[in-house]
Amino acid sequence: MSEVKHVLGISGGKDSAALAIYLNDTYTKEELPIEYYTCDTGRELDETYVLIEQLRNELQSDIKTYVAIDHESTGSKTPFDYFLSRYRGFLPSPNARWCTKNLKLAPFEKEIGDTPTISYVGIRGDENREGYISTKSNIQSIFPFRKNIWSKDVINKAFKPENKELLKSYYLNVPFLNDFDKVQLLLDTPISKKNSTKVLVDNLLNVDIRAFNHVIFQFLKTTDYPVGKLDYFPLIDNTDIIVRKDVFEIIEDSTVDLPNYYRPIEYEVDGEKGKYFRSRSGCFFCFYQQKIEWVWLKEQHPKLFEQAMEYEKDGFSWMEDIRLEDFTEERINAIKREHLKGLKRKYNTNNQFDWKNQIIGVDRSIENNEAWLDEITDAEQDGCASCFI
Repeated sequence: MSEVKHVLGISGGKDSAALAIYLNDTYTKEELPIEYYTCDTGRELDETYVLIEQLRNELQSDIKTYVAIDHESTGSKTPFDYFLSRYRGFLPSPNARWCTKNLKLAPFEKEIGDTPTISYVGIRGDENREGYISTKSNIQSIFPFRKNIWSKDVINKAFKPENKELLKSYYLNVPFLNDFDKVQLLLDTPISKKNSTKVLVDNLLNVDIRAFNHVIFQFLKTTDYPVGKLDYFPLIDNTDIIVRKDVFEIIEDSTVDLPNYYRPIEYEVDGEKGKYFRSRSGCFFCFYQQKIEWVWLKEQHPKLFEQAMEYEKDGFSWMEDIRLEDFTEERINAIKREHLKGLKRKYNTNNQFDWKNQIIGVDRSIENNEAWLDEITDAEQDGCASCFI
């Protein structure tokens, strides 16, 4: 077997934690010699550091810390503060994510260097998004929770029209494939708007996931992708599809606690009760937070809120339409009202009984907090995969 590095980044989020636990439980160290790492911005929530320590014990493995700066030479308190000074106080935003680039991706790619590397990413089987794909040809992303474990760049390369006959030949050599005629019909159907590459891939996966994976694995052996340098890749025989409910169960069944920031906390406004929480990991001042999450931060971690507010100067702020200094009691109550109004509208709940069961939840179990889970899912559509997964 060629020397290929296997890595998995721990962001502090539930999905990367569940992926680490799942792969550790499913495969031996010999089958997948994964190295775990985390990129520390210096501004993570305390719960993130607790999770990482718990994962070290659960995995019985070290989790390396990649840092973007040399503290001794820069003299900065944290990597974030160092780069903030270089950007002259310009705060990161959805349109200027210098934090992800400099604090997460750069130290990761520097640590990897030119070593052929497989990076395992915790995007779930019920999510419709792509994860981080490195611009470096020696780093390949794999998505073990999805039905299609391969990244978009691999799929696009494999399913170029000129590769059709090659793929057929690979399928012919899959001993357990029972329906080659259907595969051949699918491959012979021209790519069009109606029959896109994505549709073709979905249809082939529906015929046989393992056969599809074996074919892509054989194709990768004709390329310079890291997976193609392996004699065997155990994930090609894995047909598990891990969705949101599974992620929570994986964590609950382990010795790792779900980070407390995910736990719904009750609040009250105008005599009505709701629950707020933080929907993501990452820095405590993350600009992707919803306003109700900023309220959560102010009320549950007031010192961190004050620190976040101190960064808002020289005309820069975390949100476009409001500064943190404007989070007065009146404004906070308005945000809570809007939050509850949105939940009522979404779940069409107007009487107190429905409100308690669908919005409040009678306990913290998954089944009784559908609104909580839906909010987390909605929030996952925004943000950097490097920080939140």
